[in-house]
Amino acid sequence: MENGHPAVRHLRYLPPVGAAYGVEVLSFAALRETDTERRRTRLQRPDFHVLALITGGSGAHEADFHHHELHEGGVVWIRPGMVHRWSDVERLEGPLILFQPGFLPDPALETRDVAAAPTCWRLPPEILRLAVPAADHLGHEHRAAVRCPRLASSALLSHLLAALLLRVLPRTSAPPGPGASASRQSEVFRAYRAAVEEHFRHRHRVADYARELGYDVRTLTRATHAATGHGAKTFLDQRILLEAKRLLAHSGLPVGTCAHRLGFADAGNFTTFFRRQTGLAPTSWAAALHRTP
Repeated sequence: MENGHPAVRHLRYLPPVGAAYGVEVLSFAALRETDTERRRTRLQRPDFHVLALITGGSGAHEADFHHHELHEGGVVWIRPGMVHRWSDVERLEGPLILFQPGFLPDPALETRDVAAAPTCWRLPPEILRLAVPAADHLGHEHRAAVRCPRLASSALLSHLLAALLLRVLPRTSAPPGPGASASRQSEVFRAYRAAVEEHFRHRHRVADYARELGYDVRTLTRATHAATGHGAKTFLDQRILLEAKRLLAHSGLPVGTCAHRLGFADAGNFTTFFRRQTGLAPTSWAAALHRTP
């Protein structure tokens, strides 16, 4: 605990010796066996992706202030920087796939609907029956690569992971089809998203990103809307708001310090922004959150 707030553990991607291929495949059973101190139930913030496919049992997961019940057919995608915890995975079965940003052969798979895509969703039975062999194939290839390095192929592992993602992604999150326009918009959005992630703490105007990237604001807005369903300004504001909530919930910092860390001139400007986004002042939001059982 820090100042009465639960501490967040920052996790780096550190695969076991012999498994450094940008991806690691394990299981909920292996997680329980190795995590004897139950650190999985504490708040953590990985710098890598975690994809889980629930093939049996039931449990629970929390990610960025949302609670999710998990059941057979469930999929969990924890993206880098997300604050989450495995609330209850004692009865869950299925694979857990850890992979680094940039490992997928198509960057659009990482960025498509990034602002609107769910963290957890459930597959229909007919899709689950196809997803399980895809996950098994990836697991077999990963284990073979660890046992016998001459069989290792990062490209093969990358494409098998992409195939699994394409199978399990919600239909609304499927990447755009081929075409110069779609490819161009995807490229623009990826550049914007990367710039936002790097600069959102001190750059709050879309025009500044447009100037840096060499696009006009309308181009960024069209590309962002195609990828997320929201405009460039909304995407930027939601990223700032999410980090504000993480600071208020987990750091115990006063509002003025949070405002400073997020590039606001003063606590008043920060409060105005936060209230416009949530309908509550930062202190009221934090108090309501910590009253929730």
